[in-house]
Formats: sequence, C-alpha cells, structure tokens
Amino acid sequence: MYVLNKIKVVLAFCLFIASLNTYSQSNIFKVTLDAGHGAHDFGAVYNGHVEKNIALAIVLKVGKILEDNPKFDVSYTRKTDVFIDLVERANIANRFNANIFVSIHCNANRNTVADGTETYVMGMSKMASNLEAAKKENSVITLEKDYKQKYEGFDPNSPETMIGMTLMQEEYLDNSISLASKVEEEFGKLGKRIRGEGVKQAPFMVLHKAYMPRVLIETGFISNLVEGNILDSEAGQNDIANAIANAIFSYKTEYFGNGNIEVYDVLPVQKSADNSIKNNSTNGDKKINPDILFKVQLSASSRKMNLDPKNFKGLNGISMDYDDYVYKYMYGQTSDYEVAKIQLKEAKDKGYISAFLIAFKDGKKISIEQATK
Repeated sequence: MYVLNKIKVVLAFCLFIASLNTYSQSNIFKVTLDAGHGAHDFGAVYNGHVEKNIALAIVLKVGKILEDNPKFDVSYTRKTDVFIDLVERANIANRFNANIFVSIHCNANRNTVADGTETYVMGMSKMASNLEAAKKENSVITLEKDYKQKYEGFDPNSPETMIGMTLMQEEYLDNSISLASKVEEEFGKLGKRIRGEGVKQAPFMVLHKAYMPRVLIETGFISNLVEGNILDSEAGQNDIANAIANAIFSYKTEYFGNGNIEVYDVLPVQKSADNSIKNNSTNGDKKINPDILFKVQLSASSRKMNLDPKNFKGLNGISMDYDDYVYKYMYGQTSDYEVAKIQLKEAKDKGYISAFLIAFKDGKKISIEQATK
C-alpha cells in the first residue's frame, strides 16, 4: 500500500509538472527568422559586401535579442552559410507554428546613389518597382533542383502567375501590414530613409507559403558605398537588429499584451439561451469605459460573405468592416477587456488560431495597449 501511494504521489507530481510545462509553452511568442540567400546563392554583391553574410549576421543578432526574453521562442531557417529552398523556409515556420515570419535581406541597384529601407508584405501590387524586387528575390528558385515541378510551373520572371494562389492567405494581411509598419517606424527612429509611401506589397515566393503574418525586410542598399559600409559593420548591424527586435516587441505588445499571449486565467463563461456570452466578471472598483470597444478580428479577405453563424464556424455576433479593398470580419463586442479575452479564446477554440483582439475608441481604432490603460 505504501509503495502504491508513493507511485500515485510521483505520478501526480509528474502530471503537475507536465501541466506547468504545457501552460508555459502556450504563453510563448514564436518567431521564425529567415536570413536571405546562403551558400552558392550569394545574393547581391557590391564593393566587397555580400548580402548572404550581412543578412545572416543581422538575423543572428535579432534572434539573440529575442531569445534573451523568456516569453519568446525563435527558430531560424538557417544559422550558418547553407542553401535553403524558398518553400522549405516557409515550411520551417509552418512546422514551428510561428506567430510571425520575418525574412531579412539587403537591397541593391545599378544606381549606386539609391539608399533606404523597404518593408514588404505578401500581395499582388502591379507597381513596376515592387515586381522587380520580387523577380530579383524569386529568381533564387532557379538554383533549386526541379524547381518547375516543385513550384507548380511558377515563373519567377513573371510574379503575376502567383495571383491565383494568394487569396487563401489574405486573413494574415492586416497583421502583416501592422508588423511591417512597426519595422518602418523603428527604422525611422534610426534616421533611416524609408523608400516609397509606406508598406509595400509584392509577390515574394518566400512569403507566399508561410501561413502566418509575415514580412520581408530590405535593410538597405549594399550597392550604395556609404550604406553598404554601415550594413557590413558591427555597429550598423546592431542598430538594425535592435530596430527589428523592437518592432517585434511592439507587435507582440499590441496584439498579445506584455504578459501572456493567451490568457486562460479568466472567470468561467456563462452563456444565455441564444449562446451569447454574458459578462460574468466581477469588476469591483474597476471602471469600464463605454467609449472603448473590444472586438476579435477573425480574418480579412477580398471576398464579401454573409454574416450568418454557419459561415463562421457557428459564432454569433459577427460584424464586418470594409477598408482598403479588404473585408475584415470580427466577432463579439464588449467594453470589458476580461470578456474580450474570453471571446478571443472562444474564437481560437473554434479554429481561428490567428484571431487577435482589436480596440476602438469613439469609433476610431486604437492599440490594445492604449485601450487597456
């Protein structure tokens, strides 16, 4: 009997430890970092500066900053000078179940005066300069074995052939733009010139197959003598790495909060007969601002859908917003942050794993950080 009881105690302790590990893992923000090019694929080479080496150095520095924070887990498409197929880079992020995918590159131009940074999200822009940027990066696939079969006949010299494959990923567009905007904002603080008007869209193959918010960052022009020297310096790489890491920290804070990514320590959910959530939180002295509204963004798409629950995995209370040619679908509406977190968990339980909270004040979108203050 004594031995049996001892075994039960040991098993109970093991289960307790396992539950703690499961809980802690669910609170980790997962980032996949991709250093462009590698091995026989040098990328751009100017004035002794080699893109593959600079991209890898910056990625490793960004990763070190993130890994120093216990709330982050980082995977890399490469940590050494090796060649990785474009589709495999995305698959690494998918298998890792990353929250975001960040691909880091250097730019180059025959016009050696060109300088500045660019941050791209996946999209089908018809702007010639964006398509040229995509052609340059997508041409890497011709170095891969059997690339025509692997990429289903995709022509890297004609990025428009990707247009039929992009709609399934539009639910990540809003988040990708937000992350890209934060990268540009941090670069701006460094005094770097941001090329063009805001975030750019282009059909990059490395972004196409990654099923999460994702961006491609051109950190500067190695063809520019001054900027190339900065990119290839320890100080310059540290500045860029800090800027990218700060953008990632800011993105996580806005969409997932400073603490846990997913919050499970909330009060039980009470549902009425019509399956809607009732506010079961005990607010005590906490004042709820009726001018603040929280919603759960489920997805974004170019396709307009009827707001029936059957189209949204049974969820009631769906609303829609049309902005910049994209329909955004949202679930729930509450001024109580605790209830909003319950609604977010319910959406994720229904299968909307990329759902996130958004907030409005007097009808204008604000960050979650601002709303919870």
